[in-house]
Amino acid sequence: MTSLVRAACLTNYREVAQASGLDAVRMLLDADLSPGVLDEPDLMIPVERVGRLLQASATLSGNESFGLCMARSRLLSNLGAVGLLMRDQQSLREALKLLMRYQAFLNGALTLSIEESGNTVVIRELLMAGSTHQPTRQRVELALGVMVRLIRQLIGRDWQPRRVCFEHSAPRDLGVHAQLLGPHVEFDFEFNCIVCSRADLDQRNEFADPAMIRYAQQLLDALHQPGDETLLDAVRRTMFLLLPSGRCSMEKVSEHLGLVPRTLQRRLTDQGQSFSALMNDIRQQQASRHVADASRSLGEVAQLLGFGAPSSFSRWYQLQFGVSAKESRAQALAAQRRPGPA
Repeated sequence: MTSLVRAACLTNYREVAQASGLDAVRMLLDADLSPGVLDEPDLMIPVERVGRLLQASATLSGNESFGLCMARSRLLSNLGAVGLLMRDQQSLREALKLLMRYQAFLNGALTLSIEESGNTVVIRELLMAGSTHQPTRQRVELALGVMVRLIRQLIGRDWQPRRVCFEHSAPRDLGVHAQLLGPHVEFDFEFNCIVCSRADLDQRNEFADPAMIRYAQQLLDALHQPGDETLLDAVRRTMFLLLPSGRCSMEKVSEHLGLVPRTLQRRLTDQGQSFSALMNDIRQQQASRHVADASRSLGEVAQLLGFGAPSSFSRWYQLQFGVSAKESRAQALAAQRRPGPA
């Protein structure tokens, strides 16, 4: 099964790409990701495509610290309901235990562990390389950079780790690493980790709110309770994102949801739904809105709805609405020009 990660992992990608001289939309498409994922933080997307995107972005821009730059503005809120629940835990230790419990919901390719020896604590982060064995440098630096940012939000912005260690070799310029991670950064280490003190783990969170914990826990349980209605929502949301790319197939949607096509088809059938009917409903909704909008050509509308050619869209529209798209647009424009009641 494909490992998935919340699209929120790409928070700040657009800004860092532009600052690095890249076309963010083109880079996403080249990595086989819809640009719409940047606006859907809760969408689950394939980890390997994220890794491909980050590696290509670092290579083409010459910014060896691309992933780390993305971590600069990361906040607990980027973790969704998990971040809400972490924010109000009694200590950093409790917050990290919670993160470990729900890590699979955030990133299926990342494993966290906490090792304590005397007064020393090692927070290890293990990232699976994936079947393509692509370089993980950018993903690792993003993950550890995000962890440092989250810890600072929990116990104080001036907090500094004792050490931050990476398996990979050092970049030519360590400026970003020193700025974000502090002065004690090591490379060519045996594993990726953040080293802190036991006192850091046990530092009390004076702003912890038990009432918010109960609320966030209920929200989290609702989000991660398996159900067919949730599945249908996920399928629809994924279809919206994939339609404009022309890649909205059963196979692609299944891949985004971490399922095999046969399983997705069976679960839809159990709910009296079919993939083609869901996609047709979404196309009808989108067509009604876009055809009435004269700022888009009908060719653009056809592309937004995932049709390979305008003629295919025209035939489908006539079949669905009983009139041509051109006639519908003319009627909509005439209605807009028609004066209202005096």
